[in-house]
Amino acid sequence: MLNLCSTWSSTGISAWRDSVQDFCIPRSEFLSIFVSCKNSSLVTVEDFVFSGIKSPGEFSKAGFASIPVSVSVFPGLNTLGMSFVRADFEPGSINVPHYHPRATETAFVVEGKIYSGFVDSRNRVFAKVIEKGEVMVFPKGLVHFQMNIGDSRATILGSFNSQNPGLLKIPSAVFGSEIEEEVLIKAFGLNSKELAKLKKKFLPIS
Repeated sequence: MLNLCSTWSSTGISAWRDSVQDFCIPRSEFLSIFVSCKNSSLVTVEDFVFSGIKSPGEFSKAGFASIPVSVSVFPGLNTLGMSFVRADFEPGSINVPHYHPRATETAFVVEGKIYSGFVDSRNRVFAKVIEKGEVMVFPKGLVHFQMNIGDSRATILGSFNSQNPGLLKIPSAVFGSEIEEEVLIKAFGLNSKELAKLKKKFLPIS
């Protein structure tokens, strides 16, 4: 009987979490407090169109640019369980090893040649060069990376099966956080001077 009740309870909760409406365009005046949907009669097609990735974002000194697209910039995504990103690479530039704790990602190559891969929980690397028209998938929570190996700019469109996939860049998470220096020195075999150089590079600018 207990098992039956547990099963009913879990499926009931799951069903309750499913969307019970076609869409929910958030009312911007309440977004910082809670999500309140616009009256459907006030929703227009413009709520479901986003033009912000027609051009690349701002390139870093290292030659990488990205434009993440979430509910905060594209309200039409709200409650749909997805988000996406445009990433552009100058020749030789990289998207540093990183992971998304809450989402699987697919990466579609729009232009260029990208060396792309991920590392599984047994430290096996799955990587190859993918070109225009090809797609690679990065399983949820696994570290992955990309590098433009071509002679011209490359562009990727990434999509996530989460409204809020999260992003942790490994270099910044390790050397740009407040982890005790002794831990990092022992973990990576660094001396104090080497660690200070890395921390200076990755610490966020206040």
